[in-house]
Amino acid sequence: MKIKVILSITALTILFFPFNSWGQVRVTTERVVENQELLDFFRFEGIQYMKMNFTGNELKDKIYRISVKEIWNGIITKDSVIIDSKRLNITVGDTILKMRVISKLTEENKLKMNFIFPRFTTTIQFDAVSSDAYSLRNVLGRETEMLVDFGEKFYVLVYMLPYEVKTEIGTWFQYCAVEISGKEIETWGKEFGIEHYLVFEMIFE
Repeated sequence: MKIKVILSITALTILFFPFNSWGQVRVTTERVVENQELLDFFRFEGIQYMKMNFTGNELKDKIYRISVKEIWNGIITKDSVIIDSKRLNITVGDTILKMRVISKLTEENKLKMNFIFPRFTTTIQFDAVSSDAYSLRNVLGRETEMLVDFGEKFYVLVYMLPYEVKTEIGTWFQYCAVEISGKEIETWGKEFGIEHYLVFEMIFE
């Protein structure tokens, strides 16, 4: 009888925690602002907002880092760590980490970004060109989630200018065409003539 109980519990564990969830982190994202008045305000002020969740059985009590590559005219001019939870003596408190990002182009031509976590907030600014066409994008494209390996660096966000297509009736700004092109993210500048963009990477350890 005891053996049957143990086997049943084991079966239930396998059912609710698939093999591919161990050693991996599930990344989901949403760009939802439910309050219509707030959404109108964000659009008027050029504010962009994104929410991301990172879920994994191995995340509890682990650390994480976020780094950014600044790419100008197809060349990586800077690669730096902007968030290191180990230095802050902060770990993931549970099997899920929630992150919110608020960003906008300032009057001084700076991309101002606010990274909000459960226990702290970090504000960072980057040099930019004078353009209202910057768009904060996740790396999922049309997908709603992705699985990444624990302990390995992965792309998490891109803050980019568009690919400009000139026609007889004007210039079209394209973002999705770049994202689904299949080209490596760090080559977008050269491949599509994008003057400037930021590539954010993350790792859990």
